[in-house]
Amino acid sequence: MTDEDELLRQVRAHAMEESDDTLSPATREEIEEAETLLGFSLPPLLARLYQEVGNGGFGPDSQLLPLIAAEGPTAVSTYHAEQKPHRWPSGVLPILDWGCAMYAAVDCTDPQAPVLLFEPNVVAGGNWSDAWFQDADTLSDWLRTWLSGEAWYMEEAMTDEDYSDPRPWPQAKQRLT
Repeated sequence: MTDEDELLRQVRAHAMEESDDTLSPATREEIEEAETLLGFSLPPLLARLYQEVGNGGFGPDSQLLPLIAAEGPTAVSTYHAEQKPHRWPSGVLPILDWGCAMYAAVDCTDPQAPVLLFEPNVVAGGNWSDAWFQDADTLSDWLRTWLSGEAWYMEEAMTDEDYSDPRPWPQAKQRLT
């Protein structure tokens, strides 16, 4: 068993503990349809997450967006809705809606698949690069912090003396031009 296999096993177990509903994974055909609609491939771990754990409804706050083929907002529909010049970079897929127009998103153009935070409520003067933060260096890291309860959005983490806010995304300005 690889580290990724073990991580997915832990995510699946945690998701099943937290979910009131049966998790329904996405099919390979749905992944391919989503990639066609998006115009880019999903990072392998993200594709496996949707295929092997569920098509949304789990993760932090049980809010992972369904990828496709669901009623209401999906990762694909939200990506297309947010695609505005100089605001949302190409290839950055929203995967979780935090509310208040904030999203967790995966940079699908980077092999490391960093998880970003889009927080538009801090933008003053229309500089959208100020709204982008790097939440985790990799999707694996982001999932591990959720599993451990040490993520910035967990109440317990906010009282820890080692707590720090997500850092600005260094590629934001370049990717938004």
